[in-house]
Amino acid sequence: MRRLFAFLIMASVKVASHFFFASRFEWNPPRPRIRFDQLRLLVFLNHTSLYEPIFITGLPFSVLWRIAGHASLPGADITLDRPLVGAFWKLMMPRISAITRKKDESWENYLASIEADDIILIAPEGRMMRPGGLDKDGQKMTVRGGIADIIEKLDDGYLLLCLSGGLHHVQAPGQFFPRLFKTIRMNVTQIGIREYKARFPGSPRERKIQIVRDLQRRLEKECPVPLTR
Repeated sequence: MRRLFAFLIMASVKVASHFFFASRFEWNPPRPRIRFDQLRLLVFLNHTSLYEPIFITGLPFSVLWRIAGHASLPGADITLDRPLVGAFWKLMMPRISAITRKKDESWENYLASIEADDIILIAPEGRMMRPGGLDKDGQKMTVRGGIADIIEKLDDGYLLLCLSGGLHHVQAPGQFFPRLFKTIRMNVTQIGIREYKARFPGSPRERKIQIVRDLQRRLEKECPVPLTR
């Protein structure tokens, strides 16, 4: 029942997003050749808004059904503790795990919870960009090492690297209501996980450093140009 309820929420967001927003997605390879049936990891870069679920407009309903039953994702505890936003995410993603920014066991517990048939969703920056281009503490947006920990655990299937054009023109942090009928942009690249790991030889620690550097470069160079209206 929880799976059906989560699917209905995501399906409603997808339908509403089609109606209220225009989307410009660039797929590599073209979407008909994306191996959604072998999707293991969905990596979302350029985290700018809590309204980013509208990007699921690009996913088929069949993938939403899989996500409803097999999604695994870490979420910031401060977001999940918020009454309305936290409740929404917990209903839509029943297996969302609260992660702190402290050096505690929450991250290791999340890694241990990943199952063989999970679809993992993660925003590797771990925080949101404010309109000035920095996070809420005035720090540069950077990819954190947790994404490499997840990739190290996986040996097959594909990841979808989803590079957002940003949503400050729709809803910036601190704004409650979104501005409708805007255009949302995203570049989506399918990458074989085994192939991706093979690009970075060496020990797991060396591979972790190289993966973080690669994703940081993509974050800075390959996201769509942000829209302002």
